[in-house]
Amino acid sequence: MGLTGLFLISFLVIHVGVNACIFKDLSMIDPADDGDMFNRAADFMGSMVLIRIMEVVLFLGIFIHIIQGLLLEFQNRSKRAQGYAVQMGNKGSKWYSRSMGLLGTLLLIFLILHWWHFWIPSRFTHAGLEEPYVMSNQRVGHNMFNLMKVTFSEWWVVIVYILGCISLAYHLLHGFQSAFRTLGLSNTRYIKLVNAAGFAYSIVVPLIFALMPLSMKLGWVG
Repeated sequence: MGLTGLFLISFLVIHVGVNACIFKDLSMIDPADDGDMFNRAADFMGSMVLIRIMEVVLFLGIFIHIIQGLLLEFQNRSKRAQGYAVQMGNKGSKWYSRSMGLLGTLLLIFLILHWWHFWIPSRFTHAGLEEPYVMSNQRVGHNMFNLMKVTFSEWWVVIVYILGCISLAYHLLHGFQSAFRTLGLSNTRYIKLVNAAGFAYSIVVPLIFALMPLSMKLGWVG
């Protein structure tokens, strides 16, 4: 599970980097951009054969991670049912460490909604993307920036996405460190560095993701 977790953590770096291109439209940066940088980045990700192959690998990684998570949850429940030799109560772990099954389920629901809003329209149905969009590099593609604006025009969608990002943050707080321990990479010489990096990653990445729908809704971009 640690290996698939680190793979998905690596993917999030790419995903947040591409999506963060919407912030070029901020008034303090380039308000005339109107999502062009983001649309060009999204077009690049969607048109490269290698990227499309990696999408298959990504979905496989998510599927394996879910199966591994379910098996681990069943094992933990079995142990709790049998009882531990020493009862640690709430002192043995953080609440989010004990709630990874719940957090993972919330994240899966969030992912399905996210795929429905963006991945399926961009790859299959093209709903909301019917009009051709000419980018600054003269390529014709989809106006994903406008699709984001329409999607995040509803407060309930924004709130659901922010809650999904909060779930992601807590999932990562445990998962980042756990992945390194599972793979035997938690050397005592570097454990503080790994913990600090994991904490920073678990806060910064979900925060950037959460700012995207909020920025769209509040009109900071778009």
